Amino acid sequence: MEQAVRRLTAEEQQAWRSYVRMHERLMGRLSRLLQTESNVSPADFAVLVELTDVPDGRRRFLDIVTALEWEKSRMSHHVARMVKRGLVVRDECPEDGRGTFVVITDEGRAVIEAAAPRYVEAVRELFLDNVTPSELRLLARISERVVEKLDEEPS
Repeated sequence: MEQAVRRLTAEEQQAWRSYVRMHERLMGRLSRLLQTESNVSPADFAVLVELTDVPDGRRRFLDIVTALEWEKSRMSHHVARMVKRGLVVRDECPEDGRGTFVVITDEGRAVIEAAAPRYVEAVRELFLDNVTPSELRLLARISERVVEKLDEEPS
């Protein structure tokens, strides 16, 4: 028996479309900023952020795949391009012969350290300066709840 689709109410549709439009426009603007002002792709930036979020700048390949919700093949090709440019290196995992680590290089650190201040400035200008502290707290709670739900379900 086919289940009826729960259609969006006008209010739900307006909220969803507004959220999607905001997200797409923000990500597009931030992506162009990274590319034009810092000469770093949004994908490079995302990988480098994952690596700089840990003290030793070293994460398991599959942990980055999971964090970014990329396909393994996409990550593999992208990391290979980053290796060629000297931003990261691959390092074998001695405990697991099949596992690998991705490790940020000094060049990779220099790239993200140069890009991050302007990126943060743009996040503040385009987003944070346009919401109140209470709206920001509410958005954080909503986002955390949705992410928790997504983490419960296989992707």
